[in-house]
Amino acid sequence: MTLSSCPPNTFWLSGQRHAEQDHFFRQTLEARGWQPGDKNDWQAAWVTGMPPKAAFQATSPQHKMNHIPGNAALTIKSRLHDSLNQMRHRICAQYGEDHPYTQRLAFFPRAYEMPHDYPALLEDAAANPHKGWILKPTNASKGQGVRVIKDPSEAPLAPNWLVQEYIGNPHTIRGHKYVLRLYMLIAGIEPVRVYLYRQGFAKLASAPWDPDDSDNVYSQLTNPDINALNEDAEVPVEFIDLERYRQWLREQGHDDAALFAQIHDLATLTALSGVDAMRARSRESGADPLGCYELIGLDCLVDDQLKPWILECNLSPSLGICARPEHGGTVEEEVKASLVSDMITLTGLDRPEQAPRQFDAAALTAEHQRAGNFATLYPNAAIDYTPFAGLPSLADSRLTPERPLALRAHKVSELFDNDQLALYQHDSGRFIQLNDSAALIWLLLGEGQSVRAIVEQLQAMSDAPRQQIEQDLWATLETWQQYGLLAPADSTSPPIQRTGSQRLVSSQAMTLTFAGQRWQLSAPEGPVADCLQAHFRPLLDGHAAQIADTSLYLAVLESTNGYCLTDGARILRSRLHLNEISPAIEHALLNHVAGENTCVIDLVLLNTGQQQLALLTPLNDTDYLASLREVADQLGATLTHGAHLESSATAALAPLNLPVADASFAVENHCQPIALLALMPEAAAAEKGPLTALSLLLPYAFQGQGSALDAPTISALHTFCQQVPLHLSHRDPTSLEKACQEALATTPTFPTTPAWKEMTPTGV
Repeated sequence: MTLSSCPPNTFWLSGQRHAEQDHFFRQTLEARGWQPGDKNDWQAAWVTGMPPKAAFQATSPQHKMNHIPGNAALTIKSRLHDSLNQMRHRICAQYGEDHPYTQRLAFFPRAYEMPHDYPALLEDAAANPHKGWILKPTNASKGQGVRVIKDPSEAPLAPNWLVQEYIGNPHTIRGHKYVLRLYMLIAGIEPVRVYLYRQGFAKLASAPWDPDDSDNVYSQLTNPDINALNEDAEVPVEFIDLERYRQWLREQGHDDAALFAQIHDLATLTALSGVDAMRARSRESGADPLGCYELIGLDCLVDDQLKPWILECNLSPSLGICARPEHGGTVEEEVKASLVSDMITLTGLDRPEQAPRQFDAAALTAEHQRAGNFATLYPNAAIDYTPFAGLPSLADSRLTPERPLALRAHKVSELFDNDQLALYQHDSGRFIQLNDSAALIWLLLGEGQSVRAIVEQLQAMSDAPRQQIEQDLWATLETWQQYGLLAPADSTSPPIQRTGSQRLVSSQAMTLTFAGQRWQLSAPEGPVADCLQAHFRPLLDGHAAQIADTSLYLAVLESTNGYCLTDGARILRSRLHLNEISPAIEHALLNHVAGENTCVIDLVLLNTGQQQLALLTPLNDTDYLASLREVADQLGATLTHGAHLESSATAALAPLNLPVADASFAVENHCQPIALLALMPEAAAAEKGPLTALSLLLPYAFQGQGSALDAPTISALHTFCQQVPLHLSHRDPTSLEKACQEALATTPTFPTTPAWKEMTPTGV
C-alpha cells in the first residue's frame, strides 16, 4: 500500500508580454517544485497588465494574484496625480498650508489632464513663465509619446494626455540626467503593508544634459527603450544599481541616507494615497484582499538640491534586461532575479498551505521575517502615518495598538431636537440624522475619547461580542469618513482654505469695432484675454464716433475640451486651443459680414500707403506669414486680412482690415488692390491668366455663412481677375520681396479710387 502524494502547486502566466517578463517568476517557482497551470488551475497568477474580473473572484489566501483591483489610482499618470492631490487637499484642509504634514506632500510635480484642465494649464503657464512642461500619455509605458513641449498651449485637446510640470534642474551623473527606478511592493491592503526593495537602478540618459536642447529626447528622457535608439552614443543604455549609486553619492560628499529617507517617505505616502480606491474596487470586484498584491515600478527624479520627485508608478514593471552586460546589464539581471525571488517569499505565495486566514500581528511578524532585501515602509513603528492614512481600517488598527485612534468633527454643525441629533457638513452640504447608537458614538468622539475607549464603553453597555461591536463601530466611522465628517483629533481645520480644486473664472469684457459695427467680446481673464487684447488691439482702439449703433456679442468660454466660442445663442466653435481662438473670432466676424449674399474673401492685403496688393496665402501657415512680415517690414508696408466684394456690378474689393499677427497695422486702409500675388510651393508652376487667378482665389472666398458662390458673384470675381494682374512667388523672403516689388509696379485696368471708398467707415 502506497500513500498518494499531493498534486504540485501550479502557476498561471498571462497577459500581453515578452517571455522575459515571466522568466524570473517561472524560474523561481519551478525551482521550488511548482508546475505550469492555466486560468482555471492556479495557486499563483502572474499577469502582465490587468486580468479579467473573474480572475479576481478566484483569489484567496491560497490563490494569489499579482494585482490589486483599483491599482489605476497609482499606475495611470493622471490618476496618480489626482490621488496625491486629493491627499494634499485633505491634509491642507485639516492642518493648514504651512503645516509640516502638508509640506511633506510637496514631492509630485503639478500636472494637468487633457482636455478639461487645458484652461488651468494656460493660467499656470502664464503665471509662471519660467516653468517647463512635459507631455505624457496617461496610460502608456516605455516612454511612448513622451516629449518636452515649449508651449503648453499646444497640448492636445484629447483624452488620455497629461501635461506635467518639467523638473528643469535635475541632478546629473557625469553630466547625464538620470531617474531612479525603485520597486515598491504593496503586499496587501487589508491590512495595508508596503515595502521598498533596497536595490534598484539609476537609469541614465544617453546624451549629456542640455537644458537648452529640449527637442533632444536622448538628453531629456531616461527611458531605455528610447535611448537604445541613440546610434551616436557609446553607451546608449546604462544602469547603475542603487548600491553603487549610494556609494557614488557618498564619494561626492552627499548624504545618501537623508535622500533615501525622503524616498521612503515619498513611496509610503504615494501608496497610501491609492488605498481607498483599491479597497473600493476590491469590494466591487469580489477580490479577496488576502489574495492580492502589487509590485510597482516607482520612477523618481532627483533634482540638483537632492530632493526626490515622483514621476510615475508603473504597472507590471519591466523585468527584461535592458543594459548590455558591461553597462550594468549583469547587475541588472541579478537584481531583478533576486527581486522576484524575494517578492515570492515575502508574499508567501510559494507556501499557500501556510497562508493565514486573518492577517494579525503574528502574521505581520512572520512576513517581516520573510522580507529578504525588502525594507518595511508601512506600518512603521518609527513614523506615524495616521494623518495621511485617513481612517485606518479595523485590520490596520489591530496592527498598531500602540497608536490609539482619536478623531474629531470636521466642519460640522450639530443640530439637536429633544433627544435627536442631526449633522450638517459644510463642505458637501450633506445633512445626516443619527440614530441613538450613532448619536452616542458621535458624542463620545466629541468628548475626545479614542476609538478604543469608545469600544470599551459600548462593550460595557452591550452583550454583543467585542468583534461585532468593533465591526459595527468601524462601519459607522467609515461612512462618516466618506462624508467628510471626521478629521484626526490633532488637526486644526483652518477656517478659510483656498486649496480646493475648483477654480474661480472671471471674464473680461472688451469692445471691438469691425466693418461698421460694434461687438461686445467677453473672454476669461488671464492668457485668453491677454491674447485677444494683443491680437485685436487695433480694432479695440477703433474710432467709435463713426461706428454704427448695432451691438453684437461674442464670448469665449472654458469648456471640458479647451475653449469654445459662442454668440450667446449657439456655440460657433469648440475644442479650441489658445492659438485658435483669435482665428475663430475672425471667422465669426467674416461670416457675419457675409450675411446671406455678400462674398467675403479672406486674403492678405499688403499696403504701402499708396498701393495695395492682394496676397493669397493660408493664414495658418506660420512660415508663409513670417516671410510676409519680413517683406512688409522691408517695404515699410502694413498687413491686414479680409475683404468683401462690394457689388457684382463693380467687381471691386473692399478691405475689411483684420489684423495679421505680429504685423504692422494700417488704421486707414481703403486702397483697391492693384495686383494679385499668390504664394506657391517651390515646385509649383502655373499660367498667369485670369482663370488661373480665379482658381487660386476661390478657396479663400465664401458667401452666406460658407455657402457656394452664386452666378453673379462668380462673374464679378472673374471680372476682378481680368482687371488685376496675377503674380506668382515662392515663399522665401528674397523671391517674395522681388515679386511684391514687381507687382507694385503694375497698373490695373480699373480706377484706383472706386465709389465704395466713401462708404467705408474709417478705422475698420
